[in-house]
Amino acid sequence: MTEKRLLTIQDISCVGQCSLTVALPVISACGVECAILPSAVLSNHTGGFPSWTFRDLTDELAKIEAKWRELGIGFDAFYTGYVCQAQIDPILSIMRTCANPGAIRVVDPVMADNGKLYPGFEADFPAQMARLCEGADYILPNLTEAAFLVGWKPVLDGYAPDYIEALIGKLHQLGAKHVVLTGVSFESGLLGTAVSDGESIAYDFNPRLARVSHGTGDVFASVFAGAILRGQSPLEAAALAADMVCASIQATPDSHWYGVAFEQMIPELAQRLKG
Repeated sequence: MTEKRLLTIQDISCVGQCSLTVALPVISACGVECAILPSAVLSNHTGGFPSWTFRDLTDELAKIEAKWRELGIGFDAFYTGYVCQAQIDPILSIMRTCANPGAIRVVDPVMADNGKLYPGFEADFPAQMARLCEGADYILPNLTEAAFLVGWKPVLDGYAPDYIEALIGKLHQLGAKHVVLTGVSFESGLLGTAVSDGESIAYDFNPRLARVSHGTGDVFASVFAGAILRGQSPLEAAALAADMVCASIQATPDSHWYGVAFEQMIPELAQRLKG
C-alpha cells in the first residue's frame, strides 16, 4: 500500500466526540496518515452543553501555510469540515500551495440541518461554502446543506427520486466532481446516501435508527475520506461510512448523550479495510 497523507481542516472540541477528535482517530484507523489543522478550539461542542469556550484560529492559517511551504510539506488529500466564512480563502490557498500532485479534496459543507442554518452562520454563508465546493473531488452535504448550496428551500420529506436527481445535478453545476448526498429516504424505514459521478446516481440504504446523535456526520465523512484514500470506490466508501455510523449509534448507551461511541467500531473498520 502506498502511504498517503491527508490534512483535515476543522474545529476541535476538546470534549464531545465530534470534528477533529473524531477525524484523527478514524482516519488513522483507516491506515492513512492524518495531519490536522484546527480552525478553532472549543472546550466542548455546542450541542446540548449549556456553555463553552471558543478560540478562533483564523489568523494562524496563513502562518502555518507559510511554514509548510518553507519546509516543503505537502498533502495527498484535504478534508474540510466545520469552518467559518473568514477561513474559506485561507483554506483554498492551502489547498493550492500544499497539494501533492493528484491531491484530492473532500468537502463536508457543515453548516445546516433540519431545514435551518446552524447558529452563527448568516444567510450569505452558503454562497461562500459553495466556493469551497467548486473543484472538490467529493462533497458530502446533507439535504438541508445541499438545498442551501444551490439556493433552494430545503425539502426534507415527501420528495421523489426526481427531486434528488435535480438537486444533485445542481450540485454538480457548482463544480463538484462527485456528490455524496446524505439523509436520503424514499420510505420511512430506510435512510441512506445518493452517490453521483455526474453521469449516474447509485443509492445505499440502511435501516433507519430512532436515535439522533451528535458527531455522526463527522464519523461518516472521516470514514469516507479514509476509505477513498484506501482505494475504495465512492459508493463502497459511502456504504462503509454508513455502516460505521450505524454501528457507532448502536454501541452508544442512552446515557451517552453528547456523541456516539465511535471508538467501539474502530476494530471493525480496520478489519474491513485490511489489505
